[in-house]
Amino acid sequence: MAQDGSPAGSCPSLDLVSSLDECMQAVELFLGNKFSESLDLVRPRAKESMYHALVYASILEMRAMMTFEHEDIQHAWQTMKEAQEVCQRFRKKTAMVSFSSLVHKQNGESFTEEEMHAEVCYAECLLQRAALTFLQDENMVHFIKGGIRLRSSFLLYRELNNFMQSNHFTKGRAHVHLEGGIALGVGAFNLTLSLFPPRILKLLEFAGFSGDKEYGLSRLHEGASSPNLRSLLCVMLLLCYYTFLTFILGSGEENHSEAQALLKPYLTRYPTSAIFLFFAGRIEEIKGNIDEAIALFEEGCAAQQAWKQFHHMCYWELMWCFAYKGMWKMAYFYADLLSKESRWSKAMYVYMKAAFLSMLPPEESRPFGEQEVELFRLVPSLKQRIAGKSPPTEKFAIRKARRYKDNHPVRLPVPALEMMYMWNGFTVLGKQAKLAEETLETLCQTERALQGSPANEYLHDDCCSVLLMKGLCLKHLGRITQAEQCFNYIHQSEKKIKYDHYLIPNALLELSLLYIQQGRGEEAIHNLRRAKNNYKNYSMESRTLFRIHAALTKLKAGEQEDTVTEEGDCSTAF
Repeated sequence: MAQDGSPAGSCPSLDLVSSLDECMQAVELFLGNKFSESLDLVRPRAKESMYHALVYASILEMRAMMTFEHEDIQHAWQTMKEAQEVCQRFRKKTAMVSFSSLVHKQNGESFTEEEMHAEVCYAECLLQRAALTFLQDENMVHFIKGGIRLRSSFLLYRELNNFMQSNHFTKGRAHVHLEGGIALGVGAFNLTLSLFPPRILKLLEFAGFSGDKEYGLSRLHEGASSPNLRSLLCVMLLLCYYTFLTFILGSGEENHSEAQALLKPYLTRYPTSAIFLFFAGRIEEIKGNIDEAIALFEEGCAAQQAWKQFHHMCYWELMWCFAYKGMWKMAYFYADLLSKESRWSKAMYVYMKAAFLSMLPPEESRPFGEQEVELFRLVPSLKQRIAGKSPPTEKFAIRKARRYKDNHPVRLPVPALEMMYMWNGFTVLGKQAKLAEETLETLCQTERALQGSPANEYLHDDCCSVLLMKGLCLKHLGRITQAEQCFNYIHQSEKKIKYDHYLIPNALLELSLLYIQQGRGEEAIHNLRRAKNNYKNYSMESRTLFRIHAALTKLKAGEQEDTVTEEGDCSTAF
């Protein structure tokens, strides 16, 4: 051990503060779309500095998660493993003794600042390795190892957080970075775990996990608001939460004001950053400003050419933006680009190509001469596995495409709109009355066509599918009674539905959200509990359960506010 406390063999000039300063420069380069320069800055010292090792591995992991190439995932996994080994060298030599038992025994007095940072970096490596393990391998043994790493990371963050709140902890020169690291880990775990439905959360709590949404959000906001190495990751997690998680898995509302407040200073400082232009576009999209969103996503694509994977994120959103506008050929164009360039979900991209072509009139020419029937037939051969399982959206697409195996298939009525529902896109349509009206007209035309078509095994399922989407359009257009009739008809037709069993719990969910909007809380709770408890093993079940959980949580929060108000009124009266 050198006199300055660094491990033997490490460069004495690489003190903690200078390492962090250089890594902050790498993050600046990354945000300026200079991805190669960012890697070049941290790579030379990645074998001797824990922060250089962590940043280098983190950038490679981000690239791997976007490319989804096996070689990139393997490289990132190996680099993150090496980063963990570098962090281990800087940790206190405790043999098999855990951090918590050592702190309890020694009151933390013998921990140097560098050793505390090593604990946080080590926890972050465990967390990121777990994420890569789930992507990398279908082997159950590796899957279990990933779970063990995840739990170890969670417990280490929890102990570090508790220790920092104690009287034994002393702040060092780089405290803001230490605090940011713990805020990231504690905040991410608490926020993520809080989103799970109760029955899943009970299993996680049995394994030692627990989560508090408000606490998680507050810690991430703390990490995002101070100038530390992890502030970017805190901001990105919060932006993902506000613009994706609460939107897709929530109760139909989104908090874009929080997202805008977070994004504004970063977009001012990095106006051409591909990452921040993407989130700016996403915020405009969920606000219903589709043309503004398209302009920002296109600007994000033009901002850099080094990492084409950033383009793929924009292509996906551009695809939906044009779908909202009913511009099916443009939506097809972006689905086609994704199917050729991105490895994330070939089955989904090809399904979407077929779905968009299905929305065109039969007599209209198809781009590149492709036909939707052939594309639908191709979908099942393209499925993949992540963490040992096919993604739910892929499973849904494959199930829907099965009817095209027949020589004379019964065509899906409005597959693009049905998949739009799965991504909660009708909430976006609801922000633009013109788009909602146009979509409603498409659905009404489809409904009339189904009513006049010969009987077949899919007919009732197709009619109920159209009614679910029609109900949503009516709801957003303020035609509440008609919307309620649509949702009621679906769950009353339960015994007639043969294949699309997801329709019943989702109709109950949408009916409940309609009741919440009207202040009919008890009726909403009754239907939400029916949807949660009475239906199992249907398509996209987890997504529906997340949304049910969000709606019940919202109702519970509303009841608590009412109770507080009543108590306040009583105290005033006295």
